[in-house]
Amino acid sequence: MKLTQSKTKDLMATITVDVKAVDYTENVDKVLKNYRKTAEVPGFRKGKTPMGIINKKYRTGVVVEEVNKLIQDELYKHITTEKVRVLGSPMPIDETDIDWNNSEDFTFKYEVGIAPDFDVKITQKDKLNYYTIKADEKLVNNYCNDIAKRFGKMSSPDLSEESDLIFCIIKQLDVEGNVMQEGISNEATVSMDYISDKKIRKQFIGVRTGDSFNVNVMKGFKNHHDLAAMLNVTHDQLHDLTSDEFHFEVKTISRLIPAELNNELFDKVYGVGVVKDKKQFKAKVKDESEAQFLVESDKMLKNDVVNYFIKKLKLKMPDEFLKRWLVQTSKQPITMEMLESEYDMYSKSLQWQLIENKILEMYKIKVTQEDIIEHTKKIIALQMKQYGQPKGDDKQLTDIASNILKKEEERKKVYDQIFDERTLAVYKEEFKITEKTVTYDEFVKLASEK
Repeated sequence: MKLTQSKTKDLMATITVDVKAVDYTENVDKVLKNYRKTAEVPGFRKGKTPMGIINKKYRTGVVVEEVNKLIQDELYKHITTEKVRVLGSPMPIDETDIDWNNSEDFTFKYEVGIAPDFDVKITQKDKLNYYTIKADEKLVNNYCNDIAKRFGKMSSPDLSEESDLIFCIIKQLDVEGNVMQEGISNEATVSMDYISDKKIRKQFIGVRTGDSFNVNVMKGFKNHHDLAAMLNVTHDQLHDLTSDEFHFEVKTISRLIPAELNNELFDKVYGVGVVKDKKQFKAKVKDESEAQFLVESDKMLKNDVVNYFIKKLKLKMPDEFLKRWLVQTSKQPITMEMLESEYDMYSKSLQWQLIENKILEMYKIKVTQEDIIEHTKKIIALQMKQYGQPKGDDKQLTDIASNILKKEEERKKVYDQIFDERTLAVYKEEFKITEKTVTYDEFVKLASEK
C-alpha cells in the first residue's frame, strides 16, 4: 500500500491511497475460510461448501470491508506519523468509478483540511481588563433580606397580600361558566410571581379563606411551564384546552415572615458569637457576595481572552472544506441557510481550540489523574466541614473521590475546574491586567454587551 500527500494549498491537501491485491488478500481469504465453517448453503453440509461458491457469494463484500478497514488504519497511521494537523476528518473524493467486482488494485483519494501555522506569545503588550464586582448597599440589603426570608417563619393571615402564597382548589369551567364534569381539576399553591397579568393578580389580593373567583389562565399565566405544573397537565394538554376559564377557591393563605436582623439570626447563619451586630452582619454578607462574584469575573476574563486572541491572530481556516465536512458528517440534515448562519460561530470555536492547544503546549499546562483525585478530595473535605461532619482520613477521602469519579460527567467537571484554574493563572500572570471595580448592575450590562 502506498500513501502520497499533495502539497498543501489554501489549507487543503489530497491524500492518495494506492491499494494492491497483496495488501488485503490474506485477510480476505482468512475471513472467507471462517465464513465457510459456518455457512449453510442448500445442497452442502455445514462447513463443506466449496470455496468457489463461498467466493462467488461473499468475496466482493468482504473485499470492500477489508479494504476500507485497511485504508482507515493506514490513514490514521499516516496522519499520526507525519504529524498532519488535520481539521475534521479525511473526506473521500468521488468513489463512483471503483469497480469492486472486476478490479484487484484500487486507488482512493481523500481531501483533508489542514490547521494553519501560527505562534502564540503573551507579553505585557497584551492588555485586558479584569472587572472586580463590588457589592453596593442595595445589593447587600437584598442579600440580607433573602437570608432573613430563608430563616423566616410561615403564618396564616386572614387577608391575602401581594407576596402571599394562596392554596386553591382549581376547576375548569365550560363556556356557560359551570364546572366541567370531565374537565381539569387540581389543588395547587398559587404564587403571585407566576401571574403576569396585573388585573388577574389583583384578584388574588385581599381574599380570604373560602373566597372564590374565575380566572382566564392562559391570559393570567404567561409562563406555560409553571401553568402546566399548577394544573397538573402536560404542555401539549395545556395547548389543547377546550376552555381557558377556571374556578379558583381559596383554601389557605400562607405568608412568609422574614426573621429579624438580630443576634439570634446572626448566630444561626454564622455560628454563636461570630457576628456581634447588624453592621458586622452586613460586612460579612458583603465580603461573601464579593468572593462569590470572583467566579463571574474570572468567566468574563476567560471570555475576553478568547475574543482577544481570535481577533488578534485572525487565523485563516479551510472554510470550504469544513463546510462540506459539516454537511457530510452531521447526524441531522443541515441546510445551507443553517450552515451559513452558524458557521462563523463554529469557525471561531475551532480557532479557539487550536489557540488554546498552543497555549497549553507553551506553558506546559497538564491535568493528571492524581490532580483530579486530589482536587476531588479537597472538595469532599470542604463539604464535610460545611455540614459539620468530621474530616475523614486520607484513605476514606480517596475512596469517596474514586467512587465519585467513576461517573464520566463528574470526572469531566473536576477536570474542567482544574483546567480553568491553571489557564486563568497563566492569563493573569502573562497579560497586562488592569483591574476595574464595577457594581453588579454595571457588570451585568458589560456582560450582556460582550
